[in-house]
Amino acid sequence: MKSSKDLFDLTGRVAIVTGGAGLLGVQHTEALAEVGAFLVVADIREDAAKNVADQVSCTYHQPILGLKMDVTDPNSIQSAYRQILDRFGRIDILINNAAIDPKVQNDDSLLETSRFEHFPLEQWDLEISVGLSGAYLCAQVFGSHMAEHGGGVILNIASDLSVIAPDQRLYRKERLPEDQQPVKPVTYSVIKTGLIGLTRYLAAYWAPKGVRVNALSPGGVYSGQSMEFVSRLVNLIPLGRMAEPDEYRGAIQFLCSDASKYMTGQNIVIDGGRSVL
Repeated sequence: MKSSKDLFDLTGRVAIVTGGAGLLGVQHTEALAEVGAFLVVADIREDAAKNVADQVSCTYHQPILGLKMDVTDPNSIQSAYRQILDRFGRIDILINNAAIDPKVQNDDSLLETSRFEHFPLEQWDLEISVGLSGAYLCAQVFGSHMAEHGGGVILNIASDLSVIAPDQRLYRKERLPEDQQPVKPVTYSVIKTGLIGLTRYLAAYWAPKGVRVNALSPGGVYSGQSMEFVSRLVNLIPLGRMAEPDEYRGAIQFLCSDASKYMTGQNIVIDGGRSVL
């Protein structure tokens, strides 16, 4: 029987984090480096990916590869796949983290286009291609490798908005008519809910091959939002605050390691209790 410490140990395993230079992508990278994994920081911004790789490598003294990868482009994913195998020779973990998180803008000229009635098809296509199709394409390449080589772990990063609808009152602005009030766009909820469906499908599909697939649904993370927005949001959260960026690291370690080896197809919601109300 393994000790609890050994269950979390990822020494020698190779993990890919898409969108790895983003706010939570960096946290996911550090979380897995801390328990011994070799990391691939994949991001469409090559310089940012390499900077994160260098910083985390210096801190945790682990081999880390930073590379450019466009999750919407199958050729880019295949190129990254070859580079990863050349460097590490194996792939054990994929964290599908890449996304476009639409923020409510302060520019009043942009407010109306966030609303469903006027949401541009081009923006729908772009956000779906990154957040949902990108996860599908990465799972197809990297997950297939795992299925052919003894198993592995896929973790899809969803959101509390995979299980609840956005409360549009959070985004209201004074003195604007109702038909111009900004909202959280439809794409975000559709993508995050779709990731849960992808999680369940792949969990059942690849279970015989030893590939476990789960989802993590974080709540709102504090990253300098306006005090007005924060005050509104924390009133919806039983714990009375937003998450700090590093508060999902333990969950990442659990879901990517043997500590969760009997778990697959699940969506773990960590949102301070917001979704239970």
